[in-house]
Amino acid sequence: MSYPPPRYLKDHGIADATFRPVTAPPDLTIGDKSRVGYLATGASTDGQFGLYRWDMAAIPNGPGAHFHRTISESFFVLEGTVSLYNGERWLDATPGDFLYVPPGGVHAFSNNSDAPASMLVLFTPGAPREAYFQELADIVASGRRLTDEEWTELYAKHDQYVAP
Repeated sequence: MSYPPPRYLKDHGIADATFRPVTAPPDLTIGDKSRVGYLATGASTDGQFGLYRWDMAAIPNGPGAHFHRTISESFFVLEGTVSLYNGERWLDATPGDFLYVPPGGVHAFSNNSDAPASMLVLFTPGAPREAYFQELADIVASGRRLTDEEWTELYAKHDQYVAP
């Protein structure tokens, strides 16, 4: 394996870094279950990746088993215990544990413990996941109940497919 072709072609580097302090408030709250911080979005990384901090309350929450066709997804546990599904079984992941899921890989996550938990979620390339997260937050906030067909349509719009 070799390095990819250069993406920056000038002779001198530039000051163009983005800093987000740990004290920054979450960008999105999904009901009383999750707070999401947009550390780096696909838009802010020119589509290279999206990185999110996902803080979960001490109540079961998270998506059911699913897969993506266009993106990989990785999880790195920061605090607490996060249940991660690797397509075959559930794993109790603790701080420092990591799970990589390639495109097409079935996976899920949930906080099934009695304590809060936090993780980093990385998508590559950087798809516009913020729109999906916002739609979920809006659905929860409104109390609206989607039909199976509406869920399927929402998921397909955001490259999320329910695993059989």
